[in-house]
Amino acid sequence: MRIEVKTFQELTTEELYDLLQLRSEVFVVEQDCVYQDIDGKDRKAIHVLGFYNGQLAAYTRCFKPGIYFDEAAIGRIVVDKRFRDKGLGHQIVKASIEVIHDRYKTALIKLSAQTYLVDFYNSHGFEITGEEYLEDGIPHIAMIKK
Repeated sequence: MRIEVKTFQELTTEELYDLLQLRSEVFVVEQDCVYQDIDGKDRKAIHVLGFYNGQLAAYTRCFKPGIYFDEAAIGRIVVDKRFRDKGLGHQIVKASIEVIHDRYKTALIKLSAQTYLVDFYNSHGFEITGEEYLEDGIPHIAMIKK
């Protein structure tokens, strides 16, 4: 997978369209969850795009401390369902951790994980913090990597 890292201003209109379409396909349609994906935070994020055979196949957005949580954060972690058998989720999370280390000079990272993915995030060094909660009707749990 080819990784590209961009600020909001560096995204092309095609890339922005593709990442919003992917997020909508997975978080709204596939997960049958009506919520406001365009939340005003994209302008403040570093966008990590993963391309497989020229197509946007995986994506995250990263935040410096104090924007999303007190800690640096990774959010909107998504892999196109057509590519989920290729290990791209692990690759995009590793790339996002590196982006936070390189850009924000911190190892402390927080994310809001869908509960069924706890083991996946554990494999990247994230640990549960706090209690499970509902976010847009889907069980989530906060996780921290130190």
